[in-house]
Amino acid sequence: MPRGRVDVRTDLEEVFRGHYARVVAVAARVLGSRDQAEDVAQEVFLSFGRSAVPAGDAGGWLTVAATHTALNLLRSGRRRSAREEAAGDGPAVVPDVADLVITREERSSVRAALARLPHKQAAALVLRHSGLSYAEVAAALEMSPGSVGTTVRRAESVLLKELNRHASPE
Repeated sequence: MPRGRVDVRTDLEEVFRGHYARVVAVAARVLGSRDQAEDVAQEVFLSFGRSAVPAGDAGGWLTVAATHTALNLLRSGRRRSAREEAAGDGPAVVPDVADLVITREERSSVRAALARLPHKQAAALVLRHSGLSYAEVAAALEMSPGSVGTTVRRAESVLLKELNRHASPE
């Protein structure tokens, strides 16, 4: 094998075709951006292509990888935004209809609060609300199925507290 070359799985195209839409949907739910979600999907499928994960386990593995990658991107974006604001390059103002601005601000607030949750809680919440069953979330996050509901409820509670704590008084 030539130096620097990495073998890619022979089943990658089939797995890609079968799971791409779901991977993008999960990442988009976390990030709120189809473009960023497609970037996450590309990264996740590149990782899968180099992995030894059995094709039969691809769906769960890819969903969890998309969740973790998107959460990490969300967290790094929050750190970058804080640095930019500290440097005086505040957030860009996008002229738009008031309702659209409010909706975007609400989504942004939810994503920022999600980024402040403990990683396992955030992942459980995203995976459960992405349509995975309790058993699938448990397997993906290596938890007992009985603890998934508790973890998701706690995550929802912490998320609500974070949203209320950072809400502007009106």
